[in-house]
Amino acid sequence: MPRYLPEPAYRHGSPEKTAVLLINLGTPEEPTASAVRRYLKEFLSDPRVVEIPRPVWWLILNGIILRLRPRRSAEKYASIWTAEGSPLKVHVERQAKLLRGFLGQAGHQVVVDYAMRYGEPSMAATLSRLKAAGCTRILLLPLYPQYAASTTATAIDAACSWLQSVRNQPEIRSLRSFADHPGYIAALAASVREHWASSGPPGDSYRLIMSFHGLPRYTLDKGDPYHCECQKSGRLLAEALGLTAERYQICFQSRFGRAEWLQPYTAPTLRALGKQGVQRVDVICPGFPADCLETLEEIAIEGRAEFLHGGGKEFHYLPCLNERDDWIRALADIAETQLRGWPTQLAPDQAGLELSALRAKALGAPS
Repeated sequence: MPRYLPEPAYRHGSPEKTAVLLINLGTPEEPTASAVRRYLKEFLSDPRVVEIPRPVWWLILNGIILRLRPRRSAEKYASIWTAEGSPLKVHVERQAKLLRGFLGQAGHQVVVDYAMRYGEPSMAATLSRLKAAGCTRILLLPLYPQYAASTTATAIDAACSWLQSVRNQPEIRSLRSFADHPGYIAALAASVREHWASSGPPGDSYRLIMSFHGLPRYTLDKGDPYHCECQKSGRLLAEALGLTAERYQICFQSRFGRAEWLQPYTAPTLRALGKQGVQRVDVICPGFPADCLETLEEIAIEGRAEFLHGGGKEFHYLPCLNERDDWIRALADIAETQLRGWPTQLAPDQAGLELSALRAKALGAPS
């Protein structure tokens, strides 16, 4: 097997390009047990994701999990699947198109693409495609606001693995996190205020639940900063909204297995609030810039049932930032900061890029 991937044909004088690569977790290609099994096998085989000794985990994964979980998970995916496909993939693809428009409007000539850490489009294939297109500078922009070894770090691992197979490597930069970025926090706060304007302001018996993806407790004990960055994002969002400590709650969802995870857990918290007489909860998921299974099914469906069965009266799920203008503008600001020093400026006669046409194309509307 060759040591390196084949190099694209070299053309003397070809202009060098700069690329921004959005990276998200991934999704099965379809809501079927076989597709979910392939996705879960790749995802759960990553030693960054599950830090259990490999021989023991191999037996658990292949002997139990991949036999039992795919069918149940496929049913959940089917409940949130759209005519366009996986919600996560649809949103990330749109975000990439809109980001290109915002950066172009700001005078940057860059290629913007997206990849999934697990599943398709794969990072290796996308990076190879960018290189073949003449991109000699690539900014890796993982869409994880809060850093974790099992999310951001494994995305960078995948890029580094690809680099090992490349003879003529492009220049690479990577974003670590944006947990406290002012534009990100402002976009979250604006989405909550808009919800309050349409659904009514919070009354006396109210909580804003900020639900983040959960991780095993040992990750915090071993030095992973994820828990601290979630707390910081939640505190900044509460401050932006003027909420006192008793009016909001930071929780962690998606617990898996019997080990202790970061607490408090979202589902038991929702059920307990209902039993305590809290009449209304609004739930936002600040750690997910795009709606996915964990937000649309686990929170909007299962979370609602937990709160109502506990005795609560009014449950609202607030969509992720998705394609909001203020969020894409914040994402463009994050990218611009990371791109500094690289030649990305458009020629003067190219600077009038039509953002409205790109927005219409990204959202599937006629331009």
